[in-house]
Parts: sequence; C-alpha cells; structure tokens
Amino acid sequence: MDSSQLLGITTFTYLLSALLYVAILVFQNPGLGRVATAFTVIAWLVQTVGIGLRWLESYQMGIGRAPLTNMYESVVFFAWAIVIFYLAVEWKFKVKSIGAFALPLAFFAMAYASFSTEISKGITPLIPALQSNWLIAHVVTCFIGYAAFAIAAALGCMYLLKNAADNGNSGLAGRLPELALLDDIIHKTMIFGFIWLSAGIITGAIWANSAWGTYWSWDPKETWSLITWFFYAITLHARYTRGWSGPRIAILSICGLAVVLFTYYGVNFLLSGLHSYGSS
Repeated sequence: MDSSQLLGITTFTYLLSALLYVAILVFQNPGLGRVATAFTVIAWLVQTVGIGLRWLESYQMGIGRAPLTNMYESVVFFAWAIVIFYLAVEWKFKVKSIGAFALPLAFFAMAYASFSTEISKGITPLIPALQSNWLIAHVVTCFIGYAAFAIAAALGCMYLLKNAADNGNSGLAGRLPELALLDDIIHKTMIFGFIWLSAGIITGAIWANSAWGTYWSWDPKETWSLITWFFYAITLHARYTRGWSGPRIAILSICGLAVVLFTYYGVNFLLSGLHSYGSS
C-alpha cells in the first residue's frame, strides 16, 4: 500500500467522521460522540502514516524531501493540521458538536487534494529556492496558523447559527454550545493562529533572504500574507480596545478564513510571483 492509497482512505474516513459529528447534533447520542472521535483519531493517524510514507517514497526515488512543497502536499498537510487542532479543542473544551463544522473542512481539503485535476500529485525534485533547512519550519508554522483560523471560522458559523435562532435554546441551535463559550473559543483560536502566522512570516522572511538575498520583496504571496496578518491584528486589537465580541467577531472569523484561503490558494493560481511554484 502506497501513500496515495492511505491518503485516499483518510479522505473517506474524514467524511464518515463528519457525518457522525452531525449525527451527534441530530440524535444527541453520547455514544456517537465517542465513535466519532475514535474514527477521527484513526483517520488522523492513517494520514500521518501516509504523509510519512510519501516522505519515505521521495527518498526511495532519490529525491529525499519533506512532503510539503507543492499544492497537493500542502493541502494534505492543511487537512492534517485542521484535524489535530480540532482534536485539541475538543479535548480542551469537551464540546464534540464543533466537529460537525470542523471535520467537513478537513474532508473538503482532502477531497480536493485527492480528486482535483488542477494540481499534480507526483513527487518531484525541489527547485533551488526550496532547498533550505527553513522549509519545514516555514510551512509548518504557517499551516498551524491557518488551521487555527479554519477552526475559528467553523466556530463563527456555529455562533451565527445559534444567535440567529429565535431563542437559541430550541431545535438544533439549542444543542450548540452557549454563545459565550463559542465567543471565547473563537477569540482563543484567533490568538493562537495569529501567533503561529507571525512565526510563519518570520521564518519565511529568513528563508527568502537565504534563497533570494532579501528578507522582503513584495511578492504577491508575501503581500497577501501581510494583509492576512493585519486583518487578524486589527480584529484582535478591536476586541481588546473596542470590546468587539459576539456576531462581529464571528463574522470576522469567517471573513478571515476567506482572506487566508486567497493568500494560500488564490495567489498561487491567480497571481504570478516567486511563490508560483506552489501550484505545481
């Protein structure tokens, strides 16, 4: 069994996990919660093995590189980061209903990686710009931040759904966590993501200096990374200084994910620059 098969299994297992988490909301069965978490952990472990096997396969091909360098591999790692961050949130706050909104994000990411014809799934040698020890540090820090922002957006959707209900205490809305708890988790995940995004920009600047001789060149990816950083910086600043919370922050968490996705995906395909290799 090769890495592609393991990652394919992961895709459908994440779908099953997402459906189980949705079933928790519908049927309110604690037993389903344990099963959903178990399937999610198993899928994440299978994905971890798949990523590791792809790394090994690159060495067997005489290439020997971390599986983080093209769009396919980064999308797979994005899904991996979303799931491990979600599991940490579930363990910390003991709220399984978040999985009904978070796990679909991981499934859609894996489905895109598995079935898209826009991106190459092959293992290819690194271009010179990527041959740096800063590669893993830069990619990992950025995607941990992205994963946190994805979970914050999922929580933002939950907040808006519950807030939009007539009283927030009946039907499916009544089975969602309290608004105060959702607001608190959104805030904490945004802070976590902001810290890791900051680390990603710093490691990227160091990497850029070693690859191109400059820490910052206003490449489209760099520019949009800075826009993303300012978006979350302003959002967190508004919360601290203006007391923004509730629906405002929930909406901004969703808008923030849109900015992240354009920075990560849109720039690679719509704007040419030093980071255009990410689409290959």
